[in-house]
Amino acid sequence: MEKYQVALLMNIRKQLQEWFEKSQPVQYQDVKRFLHSLAGTSQTIGLEYLGKVSTELLDHISEHPQSTWHTKELQSLLIDIIKICYKDEIVEVEQLMVNDKRSQTSASILLIDDDLSILIYLKEQFEQQGWHVFVASNKEKAVAAFYELKPDCLILDVYMQEEDGFELLSFFNEQARQRFIPTIMISADNRKETRIKAFQMGADDFLAKPLDMEECVVKIGRHLERRKLFTEYLLVDELTGAYNRKYLTEVYKQQQTNYVRNKETYCIAMIDLDYFKKINDTYGHLMGDEVLQRFVKHVKSHIRTTDQLFRYGGEEFVLCLPRTSAEEAQTTLNRILNSFRTEAFHINNERFFVTFSVGIAKVSSDSTLENILNQADRALYTAKEKGRNQVVVSCHHQQMKLKKFNLAIIDDDPIIRTMLTELLGRIDLGTRYEVQVHTYKDGLEFMNSTILDENTHCFVILDGMMPKMDGLEVLQRLRKEKRHDQFTVVMLTSRNSENDIQRALQLGADDYMTKPFKLMELEERMRLLMKRVK
Repeated sequence: MEKYQVALLMNIRKQLQEWFEKSQPVQYQDVKRFLHSLAGTSQTIGLEYLGKVSTELLDHISEHPQSTWHTKELQSLLIDIIKICYKDEIVEVEQLMVNDKRSQTSASILLIDDDLSILIYLKEQFEQQGWHVFVASNKEKAVAAFYELKPDCLILDVYMQEEDGFELLSFFNEQARQRFIPTIMISADNRKETRIKAFQMGADDFLAKPLDMEECVVKIGRHLERRKLFTEYLLVDELTGAYNRKYLTEVYKQQQTNYVRNKETYCIAMIDLDYFKKINDTYGHLMGDEVLQRFVKHVKSHIRTTDQLFRYGGEEFVLCLPRTSAEEAQTTLNRILNSFRTEAFHINNERFFVTFSVGIAKVSSDSTLENILNQADRALYTAKEKGRNQVVVSCHHQQMKLKKFNLAIIDDDPIIRTMLTELLGRIDLGTRYEVQVHTYKDGLEFMNSTILDENTHCFVILDGMMPKMDGLEVLQRLRKEKRHDQFTVVMLTSRNSENDIQRALQLGADDYMTKPFKLMELEERMRLLMKRVK
């Protein structure tokens, strides 16, 4: 029976490729005949789910007939059939139809080792547990990933060729401690003095190579569980001492209750430090941390005890100002801005100054937290557009130009391109951002496209095996571009191509996924990577 199932799936793929490659309208009768054949044959040879989907689609087009189907309409109509027929590219169809255990709340791990074989092996093992795993083989990538991805666990090797694991541990120790991130050392050197040194320098655990994977997974799971329990009850941002985003929801509910009862005006201010990424890039993340800490300290010293400051994300903060009109809030924030921008920051005999931009929104009785933050955000955007370093009060006519994220899908299979376009085109990054998906049938078409000249960040999903120019060559050429740091690259590889994975990591791939992969996992990994540049 299996050979008939394989033959049917191959025939479906062949028909879909023919339709999509031609990019010509398909007649209604041809689509109806295709679905009718699938509905009958699929269930006969044991592909019940495919038969069920085909029957439902057949009923749908019969109830809503149209003379022709254009390519995009057909792609949208047949997306579920596409997923089923590409089970060698993605997970088995039965797994697709159940909820993936991995979600936006899944733990993320940063794994640091210059032995790429170990990186690849451990990444595969840990991802089987439902964890998101990001890898780094040198200090530069490790530091960037630590600050931008904010992992829930840090795992690093003691001995590396170009980096000393203990030096890296020393570098990360204070930041990991402030953020309550468990740090685990791994090493083939299991001597007592090595283990003691690791613990003395701040490691939370030590795992000896060769790793007992069952024990390793249990230990890491326990560390992640403790971190999750701790952060669930934490109301304060670990780094800055401001309240955290989770607590903002509770405070807003309390303030709304007070507003309804007492009819006292209050405001919400959205604050964003100007050019903060440039500070990190120029002076390093440690100095960036100092800027955040001193900013919070400065604001707290200039507000009332009833005012509350929250770290909203990265360099963004929210200030809740009860019993305050919009004019009073603007006066308060201007006073804080005027004093903060005179504070000097010193590093390596240099000094620099920092400013911030503010958007203020007045709260009404029917304002939801989401709505009021969007209002403040639009005012903040206006402040940025007008030159930064200023305070703007929200008004109804303010419009926000969405920041564009380019997402390039490079794959020679038109159906894979269709499937990934449908999946990733629906990623919601909030009210400020817009995802624009571009598809390319091979690496050469991508390298000759105008997207390389656009001054915006581009996320690239790159298939390893393609005609004309394969994925590794595309990656190599991308990293030679002047704007190479504006491309985030995820490679798609097969499980038996460890050499290609190693080469991709050496060439600077930001992440990779092996086929078959889960669509939901790819979507979530793209969300996590997009957080790095938001």
